[in-house]
Amino acid sequence: MENTIGDLRIIHKNIQNIIQALLISNSDTLPIPIKYMFWLIRQAKTVIEQDNMLLNVQAPVHICGDIHGQYSDLLKIFNKLGYPSSQNRYMFLGDYVDRGKKSIEVVCLLFCFKILYHNDVFLLRGNHETADVSRVYGFHDECKRRGSIKLWKHFVDVFNVMPVAATVGLAPPEDPVILCMHGGLSPFLQNYKDINKIKRPTEVSDEGILCDLLWSDPETEGPTFLKGWHPNDRGVSYLFCRDVLHKFLKENKLEMICRAHQVVEDGYEFYGNRELVTIFSAPRYCGEFDNKGGVMTVNESLKCTFTLFD
Repeated sequence: MENTIGDLRIIHKNIQNIIQALLISNSDTLPIPIKYMFWLIRQAKTVIEQDNMLLNVQAPVHICGDIHGQYSDLLKIFNKLGYPSSQNRYMFLGDYVDRGKKSIEVVCLLFCFKILYHNDVFLLRGNHETADVSRVYGFHDECKRRGSIKLWKHFVDVFNVMPVAATVGLAPPEDPVILCMHGGLSPFLQNYKDINKIKRPTEVSDEGILCDLLWSDPETEGPTFLKGWHPNDRGVSYLFCRDVLHKFLKENKLEMICRAHQVVEDGYEFYGNRELVTIFSAPRYCGEFDNKGGVMTVNESLKCTFTLFD
């Protein structure tokens, strides 16, 4: 059943109140009562389910990589580039949770903006937006400690319906030029439009297109003459070489892959004659790296620029 205009006004007012609570949150207690958090999660799931698995995003747009619970750094991005709105479009490439201390705040704030500006805020799924991974790397325990295991399960229900890829381009009928996902390419995917055939809700298996979109990496360590697909050191999915990348882009009439998934020292890093860029938006990752955080902005002319954060 569709919400009436009156219902939407109430929802939006409630969301604005939650945003205000999130923005002043500085303690370990939940920023809002848990019953309101369950309400927020239900609203977010309803909105996100309406998205296709493969989104079509019109430039201009800010594209952010991994956040990993580093809530204060997410706020730095918004304070520098502006908060999401109908005039300030954002896409996030996944890995909102785990490792950082404030994954709940990160996800809840992004859910709020997705609900308010569902056509201008886009949330892709990362490999940490799964039950198996988030159970091990911190999000499960954060939800259990600060709220309940039931809270974590409800978040996972939303993760299981999230889109997994997006194209960026000018307004239709112009063809898109950039394909975005969290991880990378798949040997089982020849035409990127087939991503829309992935059924929801879905858990992520150990192999297949969905797994690779969230887990694969470019082969950056081997010699440049290396070709094809190779086992990934992560123990999941593959490494793909420059020839694979170039062939995929040429056959799909695309210019670039934009992905996240790996820490890069300068917040962004090109690969394969600038046919792929990795974006990582969590500076000083886990307190163990000296990396910058980066955000890529694609403007109305499809020119890409980068904003860096310490």
